[in-house]
Amino acid sequence: MTRPRFLPDNFTLTLIGVVVLASLLPASGQVAVGFGWLTNLAIALLFFLHGAKLSRESIIAGAGHWRLHLLVFSLTFILFPLIGLALKPLLSPLIGDDLYMGMLYLCALPATVQSAIAFTSLARGNIPAAICSAAASSLFGIFLTPLLVTLLLNVHGEGGSTLDAILKISVQLLLPFIAGQIARRWIGAWVARNKSWLKFVDQGSILLVVYGAFSEAVIEGIWHQIPLWELAGLVVVCCIVLGLVLLASTVLGKAFGFNQEDRITILFCGSKKSLATGVPMAQVLFAGSTIGVLILPLMLFHQIQLMVCAVLAQRYANRPESVVELMAQVDP
Repeated sequence: MTRPRFLPDNFTLTLIGVVVLASLLPASGQVAVGFGWLTNLAIALLFFLHGAKLSRESIIAGAGHWRLHLLVFSLTFILFPLIGLALKPLLSPLIGDDLYMGMLYLCALPATVQSAIAFTSLARGNIPAAICSAAASSLFGIFLTPLLVTLLLNVHGEGGSTLDAILKISVQLLLPFIAGQIARRWIGAWVARNKSWLKFVDQGSILLVVYGAFSEAVIEGIWHQIPLWELAGLVVVCCIVLGLVLLASTVLGKAFGFNQEDRITILFCGSKKSLATGVPMAQVLFAGSTIGVLILPLMLFHQIQLMVCAVLAQRYANRPESVVELMAQVDP
């Protein structure tokens, strides 16, 4: 049967189911401790496979487009945080202080890898540049996100050891990624052949983290702390932030003279925030606190960005082919 268009994808439905499960049967005590170890192993495996999948040739092919990468980085790590801070008078009363903190955390995160590249490919953008930009954003985010979180949370009087957070995130995320890059020469072909089912490692690790985070949040009383009108306001806020970044990406791409393919890459790489990176990072950056509320904005934003970008990518895909694309087909 054909899926009705108004329904989310399978992963989003599963994500909702995990939140419901955690609300009804939260993990606690020794079960939660064991679950935490299992989650850490799953995250390490996730980033190991990311390293094994990413081709160094693709990175080199797109690395020279420094103007595009600089603009994407500016959108991801400068514009997003500035929007979060500038909209505080609107966001804080509308969604409350806790969810606003989650929005600030979202604004500090790196871009996605898989969806940014997938949408760029569908829309016939500059795929090598998208691969390089998205991968670099994910790696640099390991160092930049803790710095941005410290800076943004200092506005609210929060502190913490940024260096310690960077070290922990590097051990949990960067080292497995490097190990995957080293192992690529032996397992790269196997990973490429089996990517259709290995995607469940990505999704499974996120589901494990979300279940653990919301289990702790439910035990702490998350659903008694957040009224329904704040959740509705959060959806509106995510749409506003995404809309502003998409508009800025389009305007700046044209203003700096990028061609159509590059503008598509800027749009889809500069407007994304990574759920796969953001959820495990939250475990490290906010250790000892309830992260369920903090990752709720990210979960909603993730789904909204996928839905909106899917529509935009399809519209770009239906445009007439350019002379450059036609020549590439004749003489690849």
